[in-house]
Amino acid sequence: MIKVAIVGGTGYTGLELLRLLAIHPQAEVTAITSRSRKGTRVAALFPSLRRHCELVFCEPHIDQLADCDVVFFATPHGAAQAQVPPLLERGIRVIDLSADFRLRDIPTWERWYGQAHGAPALAQEAVYGLPEVNRAEIAGAQLVACPGCYPTAIQLGWIPLLEADVVEPEGLIASAASGASGAGRQGKTGLILAENSDNFRAYCASGHRHLPEIEQGLSRVQPPGANPAQVTFVPHLLPMVRGIHATLLAQAKGHLSAAELQALFENRYRDEPFVDVLPPGSHPETRSVRGTNLCRLSVMQPQGRSTLLVMSVIDNLAKGASAQAIQNMNIMFGLSETLGLESPAVLP
Repeated sequence: MIKVAIVGGTGYTGLELLRLLAIHPQAEVTAITSRSRKGTRVAALFPSLRRHCELVFCEPHIDQLADCDVVFFATPHGAAQAQVPPLLERGIRVIDLSADFRLRDIPTWERWYGQAHGAPALAQEAVYGLPEVNRAEIAGAQLVACPGCYPTAIQLGWIPLLEADVVEPEGLIASAASGASGAGRQGKTGLILAENSDNFRAYCASGHRHLPEIEQGLSRVQPPGANPAQVTFVPHLLPMVRGIHATLLAQAKGHLSAAELQALFENRYRDEPFVDVLPPGSHPETRSVRGTNLCRLSVMQPQGRSTLLVMSVIDNLAKGASAQAIQNMNIMFGLSETLGLESPAVLP
């Protein structure tokens, strides 16, 4: 059994890690930390975990964490930078769900996150945990930076087009909408039911902190010599709990038939267990991936014109965070990639 610790277990991603690891046949959570909830039973805070988790929240002591095989960080940005280095020195593998090690360019990270980076060297060493691109590097990694929710949905939608160099990389447009859980487990007026229900709105349209991560990831899959991907990204808040729907637009460089476009996506993701390319003409729904590690995609060419349309749906807490983190863990420890992640979506 893989011994697992979770640092920062009181948020939604920590809860989702616990839910998924509770049924993982090769992993056992032996420690979960929270300074504010020290001494509280996990099941008292999260009743859904009664009879599944008997742990008590504790403070994050290095010796206890270092007694595990892998440590997940489900903390706000900035927190992992101080705690990860001593774990790595002891040979412990780390999967960070925050944004701390996703960006290689430190000045860019500091500008978007509004603070100095505490471990810039580790940001250069961390492996970006998008298995559909970096599977081989993840297998040998000691530190994995798990992708953000929007970047996961958006990159998976555009990767086939950019790898094949069939679209103009400078004019990419992403209009994406997320459920309220994407903002975390916090009390903000704009997230309460009376403010968010029966409402749909954009936010951070002039610039969202996930943008540099999206552009960095897309540029990595482009062929040598291609102009770097440039994205206009507009996020929206949906009046629902979980799920992301990304509508992605790109201009084709030349003529592609609908059949060629469909084949491009089907061939790229044919062997990917968690990417489902839907039949031509499909419109993916967020409810079809709720609670799963799946990304469902549809690609089309409206009116046969040069604008290509990709629709991508994921669960922001699952494939966009905790389930993808467990997928990374499975790869790192040589397990079947789908282990513990096979359950279908919950409907209705």
